[in-house]
Amino acid sequence: MLSEIRIESLGAISSATAEFDRGLTVLTGETGAGKTMVVTGLHLLGGARADASRVRTGADRAVVEGRFTTTELGPDVTVRIDEILDSSGAERDDDDSVIAARSVNRDGPSRAYLGGRSVPAKSLSGFTNELLALHGQNDQLRLIRPDEQRGALDRFADVGAPLRKYRMLREEWLAARRDLVDRTERARELALEADRLTFGLNEIDAVDPAPGEDDTLVADIRRLSELDALRESAAGARAALAGPPDDDGTDAFSAAANVASAKAALEGTDDGALQALGERLAEAVAVIADVATELGDFLSELPSDASTLETKLARQSELRGLTRKYGADIDAVLAWAKDARSRLSQLDVSEEALAGLAQRVDELQTKVVAAAADLTKARNKAAKGLAKAVTAELAGLAMSGADFGISVAPLPARADDSAPIVLADGTTAHAGHDGVDAVEFGFAAHRGTDLLPLAKSASGGELSRVMLALEVVLVASRADSMGTTMVFDEVDAGVGGRAAVQIGRRLARLARTHQVIVVTHLPQVAAYADTHLVVESGPKSSRVVRLQDEDRVAELARMLAGLGDTDSGRAHARELWESARADRAEA
Repeated sequence: MLSEIRIESLGAISSATAEFDRGLTVLTGETGAGKTMVVTGLHLLGGARADASRVRTGADRAVVEGRFTTTELGPDVTVRIDEILDSSGAERDDDDSVIAARSVNRDGPSRAYLGGRSVPAKSLSGFTNELLALHGQNDQLRLIRPDEQRGALDRFADVGAPLRKYRMLREEWLAARRDLVDRTERARELALEADRLTFGLNEIDAVDPAPGEDDTLVADIRRLSELDALRESAAGARAALAGPPDDDGTDAFSAAANVASAKAALEGTDDGALQALGERLAEAVAVIADVATELGDFLSELPSDASTLETKLARQSELRGLTRKYGADIDAVLAWAKDARSRLSQLDVSEEALAGLAQRVDELQTKVVAAAADLTKARNKAAKGLAKAVTAELAGLAMSGADFGISVAPLPARADDSAPIVLADGTTAHAGHDGVDAVEFGFAAHRGTDLLPLAKSASGGELSRVMLALEVVLVASRADSMGTTMVFDEVDAGVGGRAAVQIGRRLARLARTHQVIVVTHLPQVAAYADTHLVVESGPKSSRVVRLQDEDRVAELARMLAGLGDTDSGRAHARELWESARADRAEA
């Protein structure tokens, strides 16, 4: 719910604050006073394009700030709101409300804020769009667009699950279809690429390199190139530690024997310090023995045949042949081979592969047709219920002879359609992102006349009532929309008399479950309000004032054809107000 809005330097408003309650709130005032600026401010909070021309003359920027409460929302909406706040780093105020703000600079970019954090305008609109439903005169024009009509029907039908299934299958089908077309049209090119990859893989497989083998070979070749020097060094070191290879370990000139003699001499004394030194020499004896053993192993592993070096050099030459073509080192060559095998699996342009892919395309198309049929069935069923409900609402809006209908027909495929689909009845349709259906609203103002497309058959006033009736029905059909705020900006334009009373009655009924804010020129609508705000224009700027009983009567009198502060005007206004109050109490 919107609890407060603060506006600075926006249009005719220099600085104004408006507080909103539950139920129906109306904003009235003289033409040009700035009523629509309140709605413009809400549009800015909703992420609308920031127009610098809206900044008040003499000001550097305009600021709109709204305070929202979320305690009365449905669980699904609450979860989405919390996710948006968490992802944006936004914080709730002490009273658990959330402050959203937008600034429009005269020279420079606009800024958006949510819960005290600077956020992209898209994040702000994601938050406010969950809480606000804005309906202005432009929305009436949008209602005649086919996509808006389909969207309204889908809201009523709640086709989320079948639509998601259709879209998933459609994406798979289109991907497989593109792959088939690509392979068929580029068969020769792809075959050449496959031959090149196959040749490279055969060459690599023939050499069969191991990961890191080129680095290992470099070390081996360096060792073999210095074989005599390595053998002489290792043998000399071993002899110094343990004596000649055939020594029995008792040679007095070996390091092992000398250290062992020193250890025995120290341990043979009764002195504790010398015995401790003897224990330390025991460690040295063990180290010398280990090193001598490892040197022996090293000598035994050294090749005795000089041809081993030639074998290693030949292997290195093979590996270098691969690294010149396929990668900087053997690991890169093996990575190229892995990618090549993956790519090769996609380049099969044989008749068998193309036939298999074509079969998959056909199977997916069958699934897409079935999913589209389920979606169409849900829309057709919902269309009857929505048309009946809207027609009933129109009767309540002083259009008892009006008829509202909805047609759901296949969307014809164009001549250059990139992906036409054949439906079960043989019709070729366009498989669009939202299904294969063309949804069209029909309207007849009088009983007995043919239903014609809404764009051709409804006047401005009739279109206003159709939109209001549609919105009332859609809101009533969706439990998760309870607690949200609905804003209507002069949707009663072109309406008067008994129809105006019915619009006020419907808005009041809508306000039982939603916060409803209405900008209106009609006293019949304003009389039904729970809260009446008036935008008053002053010598320098406008302000928003909350009216109480007698002031409401005076404002209604002004709205009644400018009757003003006269006894007859007040009497007429009071009668209108009391009639509306009684009507609401009875309802």
